[in-house]
Amino acid sequence: MTVRVERTFEFPVHPDRVWEFIADPELRARPISVVDDFRLDDADGQEATWFVKLPIPLLDRTAAVHTRDVERREPEFVKFVGRSKVMRVTGEHEITPTEDGCTLSNRFVVDGKLPGVERYFKKHLDDELDNLEAAMREYLELPA
Repeated sequence: MTVRVERTFEFPVHPDRVWEFIADPELRARPISVVDDFRLDDADGQEATWFVKLPIPLLDRTAAVHTRDVERREPEFVKFVGRSKVMRVTGEHEITPTEDGCTLSNRFVVDGKLPGVERYFKKHLDDELDNLEAAMREYLELPA
């Protein structure tokens, strides 16, 4: 089973400020509650490893999810893919300018490779997007 979620956020700021956040793989990873640690793997910041701790019975250790930005169109779009022994995750962030600032469309797909991974993300992926939006609002110095 594949879990998909999509959500759009609205921000009353210039699109370049939102790009600063989504173009940074560490800023994108840190708000995710199951990301226990994080490491940049290259100098330009397009490859990273997320150390993910999922509360599921078959996974009693932290899983290393190797992520890589596979498409970047500055300053409007970034797509990343993360792979590990327990899951594959794809994330897309697209900025669209508006009259009052911009919108940010977020799309995530999680394919689990172990029983329980999809069930966990089906239940919690929407909450993770809440965490991402809260972190962005804090970064942009906007009210929650």
